[in-house]
Amino acid sequence: MTNNKNNTENLGEKIVTELKSIFDPEIPVDIYELGLIYDVFVNEDNEVKIMMTLTSPNCPVAESLPQEVEEKIKSIDEVKTAEVEITFDPPWTKDLMSEEAKLELGFL
Repeated sequence: MTNNKNNTENLGEKIVTELKSIFDPEIPVDIYELGLIYDVFVNEDNEVKIMMTLTSPNCPVAESLPQEVEEKIKSIDEVKTAEVEITFDPPWTKDLMSEEAKLELGFL
């Protein structure tokens, strides 16, 4: 059981690394640091579900960004399936950004 938990944690870290390689086209910060990723679920079968939001419902990449996230996560060898769900509850605000992102964008 412990081994499986480690595998899930390692996979979680790989997923975060992948998410940090995806950038919002309007803001020069990755979607993870921007706070667009609300949750990452990985079950013992390595099926991944990502709950994310967009900076606004009218975001120009509303179609392509979730698809890019899904493709990148599916490209990780251990991942069996990946699904991205978009939510606007709670709506994204600048408060969700990491300190690093706020610093980069001059909000600190």
